[in-house]
Amino acid sequence: MHALLLSGGRVVDPANRLDASADLLIADGKIAAVGKDAAAKAPSDAERMDASGMIVCPGLIDLHVHLREPGQTAKENIASGTAAAARGGFTSLVCMPNTAPAIDSAGTVALIRDRAAQQGVVNVFVAGAITRNIAGEELAPIGSLKRAGVVAITDDGHCVQNNELMRRACEYAKMFDLPVMDHCQDYSLVTDGVMHEGYWSTTLGLRGWPAAGEEMIVARNILLAELTGAKIHCQHLSAAGSVALIREAKKRGVPISGEACPHHFVLTDAAVAGSNKFWANDGKDFFLNLDPRPLTLPSWPAYDTNFKMNPPLRSARDREAILEGLSDGTIEILCSDHAPHCDYEKEVEFDYAPFGITGLETELALSLMQLYHTKRLSLSELIAKYTIAPARLLNLKKGTLSLGADADVTVFNPDAEWVFESSASASKSKNNPFHGWPLKGKAVATIVGGKKAYVEQNELAAV
Repeated sequence: MHALLLSGGRVVDPANRLDASADLLIADGKIAAVGKDAAAKAPSDAERMDASGMIVCPGLIDLHVHLREPGQTAKENIASGTAAAARGGFTSLVCMPNTAPAIDSAGTVALIRDRAAQQGVVNVFVAGAITRNIAGEELAPIGSLKRAGVVAITDDGHCVQNNELMRRACEYAKMFDLPVMDHCQDYSLVTDGVMHEGYWSTTLGLRGWPAAGEEMIVARNILLAELTGAKIHCQHLSAAGSVALIREAKKRGVPISGEACPHHFVLTDAAVAGSNKFWANDGKDFFLNLDPRPLTLPSWPAYDTNFKMNPPLRSARDREAILEGLSDGTIEILCSDHAPHCDYEKEVEFDYAPFGITGLETELALSLMQLYHTKRLSLSELIAKYTIAPARLLNLKKGTLSLGADADVTVFNPDAEWVFESSASASKSKNNPFHGWPLKGKAVATIVGGKKAYVEQNELAAV
């Protein structure tokens, strides 16, 4: 029997309302004991690690990740993407279906699950497509995708524009008990926009992308969730109106939910105008919790394509609405929308660069800095948005340290200060806007099924 004892840490398990100094015993890949008696139950040959000063919590789950396999492995693959997840403290992730070919058949699902079992260092769950080839014209075989093991359906990267087709997808999803995760984008409103429509798009001469392009589809999804009873989850929310719509709908009991990404609640559209414009106003308070504050702030030029994502960075007002939605529980889930691209793809004019950034290795720190260290959320509330909330939405038996549960555990230091360097990332791609940023909070160990997927050197000592 392989056993591992984590001793002296602060165990935070929102699923069981536990927040206390305690030991945690793992045996044969399961949670064997939690509490003061865990050490006494550990076999004499158990591996022991001192977690004093650390947070020990259920393994973090990121339900919005692009692994790019199959077909786009120059950007990322299952091996590199899961390694980045482990470094970021994530024990489970959900891969999006906008691959080549798209994940719209049972065969492709089987391929990914088999590859993940061989090469992945964390749990990989699969989201299937809503429509064939993510083309928005014909439903994918949702029943066979469910039998093949998908945990949700989405056309992420695209949005089904045909409302009748989306209704039928919701009806099938309800039948098969699958959540529908939707990339909310009205093409007729967004057209060829490349950044948020507002002051900075006008100043920079870039085509604007109105917030209404997201809000219109969020409103549609609320109506369809109410009509069909299907669980609809709105991905990467960025607009104030979207938060207000979901808040009101949830009060009426509509099965609608949403997620937020760190780049949308840290950055604003001013960042596209360059670092000086961002730090002058919208970003001036971000490093208040670092002691001492950095003497030299991170810098980048205007039109830096690492600040181009879908949906785009929005105004300070929108950012504040996202933070309020996270604080009051309107937005239940945090994720990265990890979207790797090759360097040469991003090294073009802003108009022509692909949308998307990497995020698996920075999202925990950014979330801690903007939500926990600012006292917008307690540690337990923040951890819940990465554990029990996504597990509940996707019907996963994860996100808990209950006895007998899979031993997926994250250990992190919420006060560790470090600087993120893209060149040191485990991801194949380096398109991350937070390169060179001083951060506070870091994963020091990621344990998946009782096995160490990642351990930060010199941070978690064996005893």
